[in-house]
Amino acid sequence: MDLIYLDNNATTKVAPEVLEVMLPYFKEEYANPSSIYEFAKNANHTVRESRGVIKDFLNAANEKEILFTSCGSESANTAIRGVLNMNKNRRHIITTKVEHPCVLNLYQTLEKEGYKVDYIGVNSNGELDLAQLEEAINYDTALVSIMYANNETGVIYPIEKISEIIKSKNKETKFFVDAVQAAGKIPIDVQALGVDLLGISGHKFHAPKGIGVLYVNSKTLITPLIIGGHQERGKRAGTENVPYIAGIAKAAELAADGMKYELTEVKRLRDKLEAGIIKNIFNSRINTSISNRVPNTTNIGFEYIEGELILLHLSDLGICASSGSACTSGSLEPSHVLRAMNVPFTAIHGSIRWSLSRYTKESEIDYVLKVLPGIIDKITALSPYQDELANLKRLRG
Repeated sequence: MDLIYLDNNATTKVAPEVLEVMLPYFKEEYANPSSIYEFAKNANHTVRESRGVIKDFLNAANEKEILFTSCGSESANTAIRGVLNMNKNRRHIITTKVEHPCVLNLYQTLEKEGYKVDYIGVNSNGELDLAQLEEAINYDTALVSIMYANNETGVIYPIEKISEIIKSKNKETKFFVDAVQAAGKIPIDVQALGVDLLGISGHKFHAPKGIGVLYVNSKTLITPLIIGGHQERGKRAGTENVPYIAGIAKAAELAADGMKYELTEVKRLRDKLEAGIIKNIFNSRINTSISNRVPNTTNIGFEYIEGELILLHLSDLGICASSGSACTSGSLEPSHVLRAMNVPFTAIHGSIRWSLSRYTKESEIDYVLKVLPGIIDKITALSPYQDELANLKRLRG
């Protein structure tokens, strides 16, 4: 049975080209890049060259603004803790109700430490309430943290406009963007966006797990999260992970070269999957109707049935999808993102996230569209809501 992997917002396969550039640093080029002897020069050069590649990928002003981390969660924690430690006299912070758990859970911890947190809401399409954001910013606001693209719905947030709102209200307020689900799917230009800090994670765009990046603009001061040696100009201690740094740089190059394909062909396949499901399964609904989404993601609710059952039946056929964030998929609680959007209770427990990649084939989409109606019919026949389903079928023809 062939695997059909449609959970690329959880993680992605490592690109063969990425693995190829990494392998020498596990074998003959194993030197510590901080060492001064000749043997270490190639590793040191690779780290410096990779930093330049990421600088270009994000359009940072210079290489010094790029820090290598272990993942998106570390980037977020470094950015948020680092800014707050440099601004201890200000105790107000702002985020949204739909952030990834690596941000939401940190903010909840900060509340216990005495910070005042405002959580900005969204409408039924997942769009942020910018008026609420503008009203929330005050003289005491140290930091605003808002994701670039939502990991469950794919909704893209207007980061440049948000940056303008923040700076118009309080020029001292710093702006951190979790761009983990945007990197490799849409272009990122940190200078045009006007952000102070931005984090990405390699395993979301075909680099390995265990490598991330934090952009910190030159005017923003932070304290390190990990204290130790001099690495990353004192902002992140620990021997540089040379093979993974080389890997994320190669993945960034491939993503930049393949951006047009992502925005056209991947989007076409996503739209085909979305349209086919809505057309052929009467109790399906798209959980956000806006077009301003990353091109690989759709979130579809199947009313009056359980999403976990759908995923188990799909898995039996070798199809991988998700009911939401990989970091919360073990929870029986409905998605906090969909709850914030007021997705009807009839659909929220039956919502499935489908996320494609440049490796997704049209034949795979065709197969899902072939077998999914039968899966839904089988589960629907066992639902205790038969009267409601009959009414829904009459309404939708």
